[in-house]
Amino acid sequence: MKIRIAKSVFVNGLQQVLNIVGTRTSLPILSNVLLNAHDDILELTTTNLDLGIRCSVKATVEVAGKIALPARKLTSIVKALPDAEIELDCSQNQAKLACGRSKFRIMGMSDGEFPTLPVFEQDQAFVIEQQKLLSMLRHVSFAQSEDANRYLLNGVFFSFKSENEGGSQLHLVATDGRRLSLIQQDIEAPAAFSNMEFILPAKTVLELERLLQQTAPVKIFFNDKQVAFELELEDSAKEGGLIGTIYLVSKKVEGRFPNYQQVVPQSIEHHVKLERSLLLECIQRASLVSSLENNTVKLTFCENTLEISASSAEFGEAHETMAIEYTDDPITIAFNPRFLQDPLRALQDDEIFFEFKDELSPGVIKTNDRFLCVVMPLRLQ
Repeated sequence: MKIRIAKSVFVNGLQQVLNIVGTRTSLPILSNVLLNAHDDILELTTTNLDLGIRCSVKATVEVAGKIALPARKLTSIVKALPDAEIELDCSQNQAKLACGRSKFRIMGMSDGEFPTLPVFEQDQAFVIEQQKLLSMLRHVSFAQSEDANRYLLNGVFFSFKSENEGGSQLHLVATDGRRLSLIQQDIEAPAAFSNMEFILPAKTVLELERLLQQTAPVKIFFNDKQVAFELELEDSAKEGGLIGTIYLVSKKVEGRFPNYQQVVPQSIEHHVKLERSLLLECIQRASLVSSLENNTVKLTFCENTLEISASSAEFGEAHETMAIEYTDDPITIAFNPRFLQDPLRALQDDEIFFEFKDELSPGVIKTNDRFLCVVMPLRLQ
């Protein structure tokens, strides 16, 4: 294999795939990045067997070929090279790098040991704008469970639903058992996606949120055990000039996601409009005096006023007030402050709606764009 490639393009491609490389692995090949050069394209692939990624970037390929090189060491060397064109010449499981007056020889491994990424049928792809999918993920991903024993909740649930009028909806859901976040969007999906469901692991969600930063659409593929995302990579330094693609493949979480519809309250007695940014600021300030033993904020709804308060024996008390439209009987509900702050940070709306029944029933944060977050209350002392 022999290629020439711009340093900026090489660094960009390596950084896209580096997160998947494990720091500790029983299989030495998994600490490597597979380089595959052909047709003036350099493909960079890494995998940890659960999650795999391939980034294709432009290069001048003089001799096609493949080699596996230590991913982190290669990235460190390429980043340290001068800002000039890099010449890469590989043979007999070793690579020679030359850039300006710098020269390196790196020992590699045979490409035959490297696991291959699966191939999906192109005619079964679902296409969605990157920014739309990113926004949906950010609206729900904060609610994923971090408890390894509840593996079914360690991810985001994707549900494609067919509508009576012939359209489709994509529902994204995440929950950790104490809160649940749901967002839905109208979409155009092929028949193969009708009523299809899968759970995307939390690590894949995190990687996908990092990658979805472009304006081009993303393609989604799936089979019984895996799901893949294909998106275009743009070079911002060249005014959006396309320099390659990214292909992310992930195992699904095996199992059936809980019936989340049962968690959404059906009986609501109070519906209050609130200014999102002001509410978030008040909760943040009040929670400064909370403690590990008493990590609670109280929302007291009284006539045209919302009082936000917190206290602890260790730090003292805090009180905040907001003007609201509320004329029912006074009621106080207690929540974990983080469970309120997370959805408020994820939203961009100026106004949100807070719904509740009583002090022991879940609170619901809603917007006008088909988003809701159910938060379980805490018992008042």
